[in-house]
Amino acid sequence: MSEDKMINLTDTNWPVIKTENLGKAYPLPDRTWLRVLDGINFELKTGELVAIMGVSGVGKTTFLNILGGLDRPTEGRVYFEGQDLMTKSQTDVAELRNKKIGFVFQFIYLLPEFTAVENVAIPLIIAGMDKNQALSRARKGLEEVGMDNRWNFRPAQLSGGEQQRIAVARALINEPRLLLADEPTGNLDWKTGETIIKLIVEMHRRKGLSSIIVTHNEKIARFCQKSYLMEGGNLKLFEGEEG
Repeated sequence: MSEDKMINLTDTNWPVIKTENLGKAYPLPDRTWLRVLDGINFELKTGELVAIMGVSGVGKTTFLNILGGLDRPTEGRVYFEGQDLMTKSQTDVAELRNKKIGFVFQFIYLLPEFTAVENVAIPLIIAGMDKNQALSRARKGLEEVGMDNRWNFRPAQLSGGEQQRIAVARALINEPRLLLADEPTGNLDWKTGETIIKLIVEMHRRKGLSSIIVTHNEKIARFCQKSYLMEGGNLKLFEGEEG
């Protein structure tokens, strides 16, 4: 029996995501390499909500993209629910990502020509669901994030906070097991950003997710169960300041 078949996904001690000696480097014009990630060993257990902090350009987004199957490491392994993503084809990784991973980005990426409910329904339609069924389910998703009264609005008619709420609904519409949020409040003022983080935390708890929030803001990180600091290509547990 294969390793992933043996996993008991109700065991909260089992990591949803695990990396071993994860590294990422980019070639430079002078034929040297820029190393961004260096030998990272990381685990996210079932039900955990963690923050990854660090200054801009340190590699947080690169790391998150690798965890979500949007990028591949230069070396090391990534395991999702015990499955080694490095042994899977791009097609298989894309299928896993679409079914089991939700993304919330700093740049919201709503399609401007579609309404809120249509934007939320897109992942369902791509997955093969009937359009009317997808739109009905998307309305329920919008209701969960307090945006049902804006279902027929286009992105240009909505505030930044409202657009991000819709993006959260879209990320969760396929009922993923893992939520990855990359600077989800980066383009919002603090008051609006705080409401978005509280929404993400609420959805995390209500839906039994395992979640990672990338942020440079320690105030945001305090909403999480634990925080890691990325610097020098490595992750370490962040203790924060007293008081």
